[in-house]
Amino acid sequence: MSAPARPSPNRSGGRPRREPSQARGAARAPRGRRPPPADDQPRPLYTAGGLAAAWSAGIGLAVLMTLTVAGWVAAPHGAFGEDIGEVLRAAVQAWLVGHHVGFTIPGGGVSLLPLGLVVLPGLLLYRAGRWLARSCELPRLRHLFRAALAIAGPYAAIAGTLALVGRTEVVRPSVVQALIAGFGVAFVAGGAGVLFQLLKDKGIPKRRLLDLMPDRPRSLLVGTLSATGTLLATGALLFGAALASGMDQAAALTGELAPGLVGGALLLLVQLLYLPNAVVFGLAYAVGPGFAVGTGTVVAPTGVSVGAVPILPMLAALPDNGPAPVVSLAALAVPFLAGAVGGVLTQRSAPAVVSESAPLWGFVCGVTTGLVCAALSLLAGGSMGAERLSEVGPSAWQVGLITALEVGLAAAIAAWVANWRYYRRAHAGAAPDEAGAEPEEEEGAPGDEPPPAPARRRGRPVLRVVPDPGDAEPAPEPGPRPRSGPGPVEQAPPKAAPRWRLRLPALRLRRRRAADDDGEEFYGITYEADSAPAAPADDGPGR
Repeated sequence: MSAPARPSPNRSGGRPRREPSQARGAARAPRGRRPPPADDQPRPLYTAGGLAAAWSAGIGLAVLMTLTVAGWVAAPHGAFGEDIGEVLRAAVQAWLVGHHVGFTIPGGGVSLLPLGLVVLPGLLLYRAGRWLARSCELPRLRHLFRAALAIAGPYAAIAGTLALVGRTEVVRPSVVQALIAGFGVAFVAGGAGVLFQLLKDKGIPKRRLLDLMPDRPRSLLVGTLSATGTLLATGALLFGAALASGMDQAAALTGELAPGLVGGALLLLVQLLYLPNAVVFGLAYAVGPGFAVGTGTVVAPTGVSVGAVPILPMLAALPDNGPAPVVSLAALAVPFLAGAVGGVLTQRSAPAVVSESAPLWGFVCGVTTGLVCAALSLLAGGSMGAERLSEVGPSAWQVGLITALEVGLAAAIAAWVANWRYYRRAHAGAAPDEAGAEPEEEEGAPGDEPPPAPARRRGRPVLRVVPDPGDAEPAPEPGPRPRSGPGPVEQAPPKAAPRWRLRLPALRLRRRRAADDDGEEFYGITYEADSAPAAPADDGPGR
């Protein structure tokens, strides 16, 4: 058996020459494993969704933990506990409050939570959704919902786990509410981030997002948002005016608390977080039912009856017991004004400019506005734990019912008036043309095309009557030209009247089958972008 051949030394007498694959520092892929993916290769959807959910929860928890530790240092330790572990557990409870998760304490439950704190996890999840859309391949509409589920599922699991971690002998968060609220917030905010990132990648302006919706839901959405926005603006104006009138009392309450520099900053932050709740309370006052500040109390245009309230400077906006201020009674006309605005905008953005069902759809706009206001009232109110403060905020069903009736009635009348004005304007524009037309044109000569139908606003397609070239008979040969001399003139035979049919004009948005999908399609709909999209940079969820 011969010995293995030794490598021949090089001419210089040094070490044997290495092959290029055996060069020092060369990277070798381990056997049985694939090489690592390139940077531009899409990541797995559900893996990236878990990373995005963990990033959002971690950053939000870190921010609230910083604020909690600052409050623990500035305030007496009895408020948060003597142990740092209790302080961290308080930060977890604040994170759950930011997702509108209620908890129970001895003697009752606490569900009057600040709506403003929901903005923090919402913004973080929105950024995480945009990062997820940049990291994964999402060509069609169904992948948008998959991406939202990829974030919402892990985020709900994290919320449920933190609800178990944040439990103490005194405070017990609801695990079921944590699962539901965590899933809902992550699905909505994360899905919005994915959607807007896809719009940016495809070069589609955000203002054209409504064009992808059906005509009737789009018109109802426009009317509902306008009516609800009018009511919310009125609520904010009422609260601001009431707080300005009671500013002296608010300053006295702040001086009585003596929170200090850091405590004063935290007190101001807490009141800012409860500002959306106060705006919804003002909305309920303008609609009519008002709101309660404890059991057996009411603050409404019909009268004010409140008892002892917590020492909070923003509560100086509450009026005194007795009749309501006369100036505030003017707010009762706002729901009808909001209904008029919503009804007109619903009719203007409707598929048909002139429609006999305009009052019906105006009333439907009022019903949807009432549902939105009822949901806002349900989220803004709640309980403060004690028996006397077990009912704080507006009644959701009363606000929803009265808003639907007031706004719906005004919206129906406004939509009917707008429809009548459009009808008269259309006939007034057609009357001069008919008066100045010749008799032959009034009777309608054979072969003349009818005037085209007026195009609707916003560039939406309308039905047009056009001749069918396939059904029309071929035109006969032209007759002989008239002679200059005497004698009868031969007339050409009349043209045959073409048949008419309805045709839709070409749309910029046309649906294709899934088999014809390509990289330039958005959700299976071909869309012409205004400009070429910029290449996104993948720098992680935080960017």
